[in-house]
Amino acid sequence: MHISGKIQASNILNNKIGLDAAGVKQNYQELLTEMSQQKQKAGTLNTAIDNFIKTTHNYWTGLFHCYEIEDFPRTNNDLEHAFGMLRHHQRRCTGRKVAPSSLVIRGSVKLACAIATKLQSFTASDLAQVDIHTWLELRSQLQKHYALPELNNIDFAETPRVT
Repeated sequence: MHISGKIQASNILNNKIGLDAAGVKQNYQELLTEMSQQKQKAGTLNTAIDNFIKTTHNYWTGLFHCYEIEDFPRTNNDLEHAFGMLRHHQRRCTGRKVAPSSLVIRGSVKLACAIATKLQSFTASDLAQVDIHTWLELRSQLQKHYALPELNNIDFAETPRVT
């Protein structure tokens, strides 16, 4: 693929001019159309352009969410950083070298809280405005994870009987 096409794609996705999701999507679609029309001029690199366009269309539905939701991680590296920040915070709070097992069960809540508190400080009055019914529903969902039948009754230290 021609290097200027990669640079143009990168510039559009970096969105330094601050377009909304529809604007970024439109500019990117225009670039893909232009690349498709000009690929004959690329010679042997036209297969790379075809691959780039095909791959882009395969990921198209999830490619622009980061422009629709403010502070949504734009890349996998950004998302990994958010999880790393949560693990680091959990280790600091608990004093353990590894994140606690509760992170698996309540991770969706803890990650959202960690990201939200990074962006803004909350007061007691802010937290008191929570919808109690939504909170009770979420708490009920989290409690279902603890109700794993049979696993709580197994003694793993016991030698199994051979029959």
